[in-house]
This record gives sequence, structure tokens and C-alpha cells, in this order.
Amino acid sequence: MWKLCRRRSREAESFKEQGNAYYAKKDYNEAYNYYTKAIDMCPNNASYYGNRAATLMMLGRFREALGDAQQSVRLDDSFVRGHLREGKCHLSLGNAMAACRSFQRALELDHKNAQAQQEFKNANAVMEYEKIAEVDFEKRDFRKVVFCMDRALEFAPACHRFKILKAECLAMLGRYPEAQFVASDILRMDSTNADALYVRGLCLYYEDCIEKAVQFFVQALRMAPDHEKACVACRNAKALKAKKEDGNKAFKEGNYKLAYELYTEALGIDPNNIKTNAKLYCNRGTVNSKLRQLEDAIEDCTNAVKLDDTYIKAYLRRAQCYMDTEQFEEAVRDYEKVYQTEKTKEHKQLLKNAQLELKKSKRKDYYKILGVDKNASEDEIKKAYRKRALMHHPDRHSGASAEVQKEEEKKFKEVGEAFTILSDPKKKTRYDSGQDLDEEGMNMGDFDANNIFKAFFGGPGGFSFEASGPGNFYFQFG
Repeated sequence: MWKLCRRRSREAESFKEQGNAYYAKKDYNEAYNYYTKAIDMCPNNASYYGNRAATLMMLGRFREALGDAQQSVRLDDSFVRGHLREGKCHLSLGNAMAACRSFQRALELDHKNAQAQQEFKNANAVMEYEKIAEVDFEKRDFRKVVFCMDRALEFAPACHRFKILKAECLAMLGRYPEAQFVASDILRMDSTNADALYVRGLCLYYEDCIEKAVQFFVQALRMAPDHEKACVACRNAKALKAKKEDGNKAFKEGNYKLAYELYTEALGIDPNNIKTNAKLYCNRGTVNSKLRQLEDAIEDCTNAVKLDDTYIKAYLRRAQCYMDTEQFEEAVRDYEKVYQTEKTKEHKQLLKNAQLELKKSKRKDYYKILGVDKNASEDEIKKAYRKRALMHHPDRHSGASAEVQKEEEKKFKEVGEAFTILSDPKKKTRYDSGQDLDEEGMNMGDFDANNIFKAFFGGPGGFSFEASGPGNFYFQFG
């Protein structure tokens, strides 16, 4: 019996030595196999478990390594490296408090141990990062939380809890690809991880892929029925999808007031869903434009682009509302943004149209001077001129102050100028198309308002206004 034990002990030592050789060559899988053989031959040797724990740590299998490290110190509580490895596994898995206890025990056995001293500091640093992250998450300072988790993960690379918190905050910051990568990495190792499933769903939800998001939330709830965040997110996603679809239906049916109410209700469901809310604001802006509430439509589209500054549809909708309200500079700015992003023929034409209207808006508005619509007929233009010319004729204001006379003379000249342009089909066409009227001999300084007046009303010479009663005048030619 004694000889058998000696033989098994020698074989175990041989396996350990071979394991050490493979470990030195960084062939950790083979090292693991030989340490396992050593343990099988001699299951009560603490160093064998310690060596296999070290190998598993190098393979990133920290949970298995923790079991071996704990077994090593159970067999030999004075095994300093066993306590160090147990602490290192706890720390790598994110249990900093348990790690501190292990490192403290190692220091009790060897108070000068430099590795134990440093690892104890690292564990305390991780606990501090956890505390800061918890406070900052409540403050919704997600960037700070990501920073803290990145620092903590330097010491706890296998901690799923830290990774999930980081991924959730990345999703809240709109950094969806990064968040998806972290969550997917966890799911590759553990496909039933409810937290990772929740984060995957959260990213899809915030990217306005609501149906797919619901599938992940439901899957997370199957794994963990009490997962509060997944439950809330699933409920919000379903409510948001239903309200948005109801609003779209009401809009298509021409029930704009109902559509407005439904989009407004949808906007109140989840203020964190930036992408979906941007679309809801744009949709409500479209409703407001249909209701001719153009300033409200502009405000809604502005809210949409504040949430998503790449949202072309919102810029186009707002630009059209600016055009409709004759805010041409703003319209040009929006169309320029759109054309810089998507250089299509349609967007180029919209920009050119806005630039033309802006150019036209900086000239005298002859339609406004005569008080007629841009689609006024020839007769309407003549009637308007008759009324305005008589209203502003200098003779009518001969008894007024010098300042009033000067202002009325200016208006009289503008009325004559406007009539000259709008009563001539060729000039009117050039004016309406935004072309310069000073070209082809149409010098605007050459107009004589008195001659235009005489030509319109007839008569050989001068004329004068005489009172025919309080507030009434008639004119006669001399």
C-alpha cells in the first residue's frame, strides 16, 4: 500500500513537471491536461490545484479557476499563492470585496508580499469605481459610468455585470454598435444571459427597430421573469409601436386632429427613445402643416433635428414650412444641409428654388405695393393701381407736413413703378422668374410716376384734387 502511494506520488509529480513545462511554453491547454492528471493521481495536493488554477486563469476560465484556487487553500490555508489566485479570480469576476478578503489573508501570511499589496489596492479601486458608477447612473451621467466601468474592467475583465452596465450606458448615449458588441460578446459565452438579451433589445428599441426589440425583451423575461428593466422596456416598446401606428392610420384617413393627439401621446411614453421620438416630432410637424399651423410645424421639425441631426425628412419638412411662411433664408439653410448630405437632382432643384425665392424677396414686392395677390388678373392690377395712385398722389397731401409729403411721394413713385412692371407681360414674366429688371433697358430709375399716372387716367396736362365733402376728393385735369 505504501509503495503504491509512493508510486502514485512520483507519477503525480511527473505530470506536474510536464504541466509546468507546457505552462512555460504557454501551451495552457496541455498544461491543464497534465495538472488534471496530477490531481487525479494525488487529489489532496494543494499546489496541483493552485497550478491548474493558474492555467485556467491564463485561459480566461476564471470561474473554474476560482474553484481550484479555493480547493487549494482548503487543503492548505497557509498556501499564499493559493490565496492570491483566489483573490485574483474573485477580482477578475468583479467580486472586489471577496478579493480583498483573499488578499488580506495572503498579507497575514506574508505581510511583505508585494503582489498581495498591489492587488489589495486594485480591489479597493474597483470597489470605489463601483460606488461612483452607481451614483452617476442615478444622475444619468452615462459617460462617467462608462469611464468608471472601463477602469474597473482593467482589473475585472471577466465581470459580466460591469460589461452589462457599460453596454446599457453606451446604448443610452446612442453608441449602439459598441453596446451591441459588448452584449453580443457576453451572449456568445452565455446565450441565456437575461441582462445581455435586455441590452440587445434596448439597442434595437432605440434604433427604432421596435418589433425586433420586443423579441429580445420577451426572451430576456423568459430567462428572468422578474427582470424589471426588460419588463418596463417591453411595455414601453409595445405602447410606442401601437400609438405610432394609430397616429399613422389617422393621418392616412385625413383625421389630422386625432393624428396630432396620438403622436403627442406617443411622445410622452419614453423621452429616452431619441430616434423614434424624432420621427414622431416630424410626423406631428407634418400634421401641423396640414392643419396650416406652420409655426408649430416648424417647432416640431426643429425638435426632430435636435434629437437626430441626420434626419433628412425633418429638414425637408421644415424647409417647406419656411418656404410657405416666406422665411427664405432659413429655407435655403435647410436645403443646403440636405443637399450636402444627399446630392440628388431633386434636392438640388429644391435648393435652387429656395435661393431664387430668397433673391426675389430682397427686391421690392410689387404685388404687395399694389395690394394684390401674385395671381392677380390684368383688371385686378389696374383697379389696384387706380386706388393706390389716387391714395398716394402728392397733390392729395399738399397740405400735410414736409415729412408726410416726402413719404407719400415715395409711395406714389413705387405704385407707378409696380404698375409699369406688372401691367407689361414681358416685364412681369421677368420679375416673376427672379431675373434682374435692370437688364435689357429696364432701368428702374427711369420711371416717371406722373407720366404713368397721366397715361393711365388720360388728360392733357396737370391735375388737382378738390374736396367734394369731408374726407372725399375728386381730381380734374387743367
